Amino acid sequence: MFRAAVIAAAAVVVLSAQTLPLDIAIINGRVITAGPGIAGATGSIGIRDGRIVGIGAIDTKTARLVIDAAGLVVTPGFIDVHSHGLETLARPALRNADAELAQGVTTIVGNPDGGGPIDLAKQRATLEGDGGIGVNVALLIGHGSVRGAVMGGANRAPTADELAKMLALVKQGVADGAFGLSSGIFYTPGRYAKTDELVALARAAGGVYTSHIRDEGNYDVGVVASVDEVIRVAEEAHVTGIVTHMKALGPDSWGLSKTLIAHIDAARKRGVSVFADQYPYEASSTSLAAAVLPGVSAAEARARLADSAKTSGLLAEATENIRRRGGPHSIAIASTRNAALNGKRIDEIAAAKGVSPAQAAIDIILDGGASIVSFNMSEDDIRAIMRQPWTMTSSDGALSLPGEGVPHPRNNGAFARKLAVYVRERKVITLDQAITSMASLPAGVFGFTDRGTIRVGAIADIAIFDPAKIVDRATYENPHQLATGMSWVIVNGKVEWKDGKGTGVRAGVVLRTQSPHTIRRP
Repeated sequence: MFRAAVIAAAAVVVLSAQTLPLDIAIINGRVITAGPGIAGATGSIGIRDGRIVGIGAIDTKTARLVIDAAGLVVTPGFIDVHSHGLETLARPALRNADAELAQGVTTIVGNPDGGGPIDLAKQRATLEGDGGIGVNVALLIGHGSVRGAVMGGANRAPTADELAKMLALVKQGVADGAFGLSSGIFYTPGRYAKTDELVALARAAGGVYTSHIRDEGNYDVGVVASVDEVIRVAEEAHVTGIVTHMKALGPDSWGLSKTLIAHIDAARKRGVSVFADQYPYEASSTSLAAAVLPGVSAAEARARLADSAKTSGLLAEATENIRRRGGPHSIAIASTRNAALNGKRIDEIAAAKGVSPAQAAIDIILDGGASIVSFNMSEDDIRAIMRQPWTMTSSDGALSLPGEGVPHPRNNGAFARKLAVYVRERKVITLDQAITSMASLPAGVFGFTDRGTIRVGAIADIAIFDPAKIVDRATYENPHQLATGMSWVIVNGKVEWKDGKGTGVRAGVVLRTQSPHTIRRP
């Protein structure tokens, strides 16, 4: 495990920073970092050629830029371990990644939930081209994408030949830089996989196995059994397991965080490398189809509606799944083809049409589908999960432009909200604990060498801000507002965020992995 080291600023080794020119000198800030570095010390940091070259008595006369961080904290740049940003980061208007930078995020992990392309070399080339990107990117290889490429939508176990092809695709993904395997076994086609298939592919990938688990509430096998499945995959494949965006979804499951925590703690005590990540909101977001009719294709839904003998069963299934999420008033449309519905809740839409909530939801699904924001978590569970030393921070968000639907505010506010609401206002965790969950812990879990810490030799991914002023401005009603309060963000030694706005510099890189089997986990 990580341990914080407190070293007086004057005692920190300063290499040749005294005599060689610095690109940046940061002075007077309070440094917060967990891991082998400095914590709580006030001193100077020297940066040259993208790395920290000195800490302590820095000669600022040699610096091309001096940042006076008096009254501010200086932390490692944050790492978003579950991001859908790669789906939109390639868009020219979003390549600066301002929404991430405004929160201090300098690295995102993409291709979660079993998704993303299977050709990671091509994805890397796309991200690295056209003037670069504003944040660092780590890639995963998606189980659902691999299974779909080999087996299509088949609801069965793979043949020996099909498994061999899937293993080959996973190994190629790792060769092209994947830090591990992601799965989304709540979704098709991933939901058709049995645990032994996941174990085999996770073993081939090495590194991490991060999973949108089979059931986050009580749809099918239940959230407890689903978390146990991640533990089993990690244990049998000898990889690091991550229960991604961990929650107890729906009123029927509220309070189960205690059981989930106990199961993870027990696994860790017997040596299983297992962690979780979490976004700090009471609402989740997914597709309406996945929430209301999981595993049911649009074609199947149409066929069942056309058969009077099966219609009532489909409506009953949808009604029960809506109830599981807290009822029709708890589900709001984020984005759909009919823009007039964006922001409205299922009960409102149903009342306006004079139909049942289940029928209203199915009509939207058959009209092209929709993404939703679903209010389904309890505050007690959120707090309990957040307090665990093995819980990392994530957004589960994407990048979007103002006016594009009414998406979840986590896109623009997850990291800022944790600092503003759960550290400053509700005092659920300390600032040091939050920074650990955002930086050093994820860096260790994913094996990001020389990131997530502030020490001599580390890569200069740095966030500088006033903890009393950082605010998540994105709301459920107006989710497109960027966070405020982040003073400076440095990515690979380049200033990308200054005085509340982006500089337009794109210093992000697509990270390269060591052999996943040699990475030491925290």
